[in-house]
Amino acid sequence: MSREYSIKKIKEALHATRGNATKARQMIIAQSMEDTRLLQELVTPHMVGIVAHAVGRVVSGKTEPEVMAQPQDQLSESDKDSFGLDILKTIAEGDTAQFGQEAYGRPMRKQGASQKHIDAIHQIIKKSKGD
Repeated sequence: MSREYSIKKIKEALHATRGNATKARQMIIAQSMEDTRLLQELVTPHMVGIVAHAVGRVVSGKTEPEVMAQPQDQLSESDKDSFGLDILKTIAEGDTAQFGQEAYGRPMRKQGASQKHIDAIHQIIKKSKGD
């Protein structure tokens, strides 16, 4: 099947949206809901993958999409209120860490090498000269 019709519609959508690919995609999706020829030309190259996905979902027993609970629904009203109060209390107490100024990890200023490290470097140098 020729894809000229779908290419023509995509070019028209790109022209109508002044080259904005995201808006052109949205326009093509909306048009394909009404235009079966456009939908068929867009889907035909991907039909094997679409069907394989659908068959795989039925075989695995996952025919219904999983509904995930929203994290906000899991918090009670008292938890939501206490979170804001905790932030305000921390700010009011002062002496809070400023962004980027936390004392995690390596020290900020450079420390000198230990004597043990220096001795190890000297041994490496002596061995390399001895070879």
